[in-house]
Amino acid sequence: MSRTTLYALRRLALSAVIASTLAGCGTAADTGAADGKPAGTTARTGTEVKPIKAARTITDSRGTTVTTKQPPRRIVCLVALCDDMLAELGMTPTATNSRLLAHEKFLGPRKAAAVPTVPGGFLSPEAEAIVGFKPDLVIGLEDTHGKLAPALRGATTFWPVQPAKWQDSVGYLRDLAALTGRTREGERAERAFREKLAAAEAERSDQTALVMFGSDENFGVATPGNDVAAGLLPKVAHYPWKSRGVDGSYAMEEILARDVDVLFVETLSFGGPAKPGERLSDKLAANPLWKRIPAVKNGKVVEVDPEVWAKGRGTRSLGIVLDEARAALR
Repeated sequence: MSRTTLYALRRLALSAVIASTLAGCGTAADTGAADGKPAGTTARTGTEVKPIKAARTITDSRGTTVTTKQPPRRIVCLVALCDDMLAELGMTPTATNSRLLAHEKFLGPRKAAAVPTVPGGFLSPEAEAIVGFKPDLVIGLEDTHGKLAPALRGATTFWPVQPAKWQDSVGYLRDLAALTGRTREGERAERAFREKLAAAEAERSDQTALVMFGSDENFGVATPGNDVAAGLLPKVAHYPWKSRGVDGSYAMEEILARDVDVLFVETLSFGGPAKPGERLSDKLAANPLWKRIPAVKNGKVVEVDPEVWAKGRGTRSLGIVLDEARAALR
């Protein structure tokens, strides 16, 4: 698999965002440091949470207006952010195409197995099947599922989302809390995440971290602006990695030169988690440059769950990212 193909795979399967979204009335204000800047350059992330008011119409951070006649109860999730938000609000999707809910800090494998799966998978969910679930609301990724809008029109309400940074995720959570009437749950989830992020910033490590993703021996580097979880890393560690565009990446020689202390690895696989021996870190073990990276030599390579780190992108997933990153950086 070529590196260009690898990036295309991640853009589709994990739907990494290429550009940051515009701030809007649907997103709560943030008083923290700008993403990518070391902690201490500006004030830490604020922990104050503005009240959320129930509403039948919201306008999100990208200017998309969503209206529901009643608080939606039957929600179909085409993107893991939706599953994450519903979990934070104490709700379960009517159907989903994500494996996020199987994580132990969501529903767990047994309960998640009881949630129907949307036929067609993430890339091509079947519109007819979606309508068959009789949803009040369908939430999908704009750049992947926006094409479904005409087929769903008149049968349900479709909400296209496209988070680029954690502030977007918080804004979407607040919007969904307003639509569902789960305002207290939304405020509680936002507060818990902000407090966790502020605490992590206060204990920021001076170690150099890196988030890699890939399949076989091909890899890429997750960067702020293109990856919501990676946008948190500069707040908790030294994270010198910047986006080089869709097809640009870092060579192993460059990674070696940065003296990475802690390496987080997302193995892209289909049909379930990669088994030992099939993980990206296992595949790279034969590379002589890989063996020389400080994180590898010191046993600080952490294989993480891409369902959470790459796909989740909601406040619960990002909270897990912070917990796991801080534990590894100690």
